[in-house]
Amino acid sequence: MSADATRGTARRTLVVLIAAVVVVGAAILTYALLRPSGLSPELTAVHDATSEFQTVAAVEAAGYGELLDAEGVACIDHDDQGAMGIHYVHGDRVGDATLDPVRPEAMIYEPTASGSLELVGVEYVVFQDAWNAEHSTPPTLFGEELTAIGADNRYGIPAFYELHAWVWRDNPAGMFADYNPDVTCERAAGGALGHGAGHGAGQVAGQSAADAAGGQPPAFTPRERLGGW
Repeated sequence: MSADATRGTARRTLVVLIAAVVVVGAAILTYALLRPSGLSPELTAVHDATSEFQTVAAVEAAGYGELLDAEGVACIDHDDQGAMGIHYVHGDRVGDATLDPVRPEAMIYEPTASGSLELVGVEYVVFQDAWNAEHSTPPTLFGEELTAIGADNRYGIPAFYELHAWVWRDNPAGMFADYNPDVTCERAAGGALGHGAGHGAGQVAGQSAADAAGGQPPAFTPRERLGGW
């Protein structure tokens, strides 16, 4: 190989390496900018472990499915406290009696103006009966006790414990608050908003999936969608 050819190959290799460094650096910067300020090492691990779920296609490929409440509402919000957003839930993980910080039972998304969904947080969920059968105290994660939600909840599923962690969006109300004032359901498709008292029983307002389908009931219930609880 001539000296010119060798130099040409070296230049091309250098260009490829520089491009790779730029791409990796841009990805790292993007995730750094999306990471809320002041995350503990434990929460940083959750943020990094869920970075692959930036799109609906990715989260569905991992076995998660969109959760609707008993009225067919997907995006959960509150008149005064902001919103939770749209939950994508992993039925198998909810159905077991374990809690793994880097394998959340639910991913939470905010509808955007473009029609896509943006990952804003995660949620940990375990059924009370399953947990209580093996433990004498309620579950805790990150030093926080999970909230007990009764069987009269808006989803029509058995009583459960839950904890939100806003590892992808700063929350003025606190890292583990149920609602985030900086999250909104205003851009949810069909205006399917769900006002009420969190995951518990409460008034549901806005257009439900049944309304959007011309009065027909949703194609599935939460219980059917997530493994027949």
